[in-house]
Amino acid sequence: MPFIKVYIHFVWSTKNRQPFLATKELRLKMWNHIRENANEKGIFVDFINGYSDHCHCLVSLGVDQTIQKTIQLIKGESSFWFNNQKLILEKFQWQDEYFAVSVSESMIDKVRNYIKNQEEHHSKKTFQEEYDEFFKKYGFQKFDDK
Repeated sequence: MPFIKVYIHFVWSTKNRQPFLATKELRLKMWNHIRENANEKGIFVDFINGYSDHCHCLVSLGVDQTIQKTIQLIKGESSFWFNNQKLILEKFQWQDEYFAVSVSESMIDKVRNYIKNQEEHHSKKTFQEEYDEFFKKYGFQKFDDK
């Protein structure tokens, strides 16, 4: 049996960066559902959190899991579930694009801590500001389908 230990830090936004997850209660419902649904599908969510317009999710990929399939299962099912719950008046959607980066074992605790502190972090800086700074700092081409 193969042994694989690959951590991926996923980040994705709501459609048009709308603050659909405006309250802590809504966010907790979404994060708990994502964790439970992922577990049912054999996806190990190590840590999840976010803010009103985005989600951070640290996942340990399994032997037959790809980045694309994993994020598709998480995002697609969670938006479907959220809309069926009728928790907000608008139609909830995630944006199509996402960010995924591998995380070395030595950085796992740092990433967990970063994800854990999203509320505090985004009281000082918006997701858009952080996003712009990150891509400028590292010279990556931005995805932006809002």
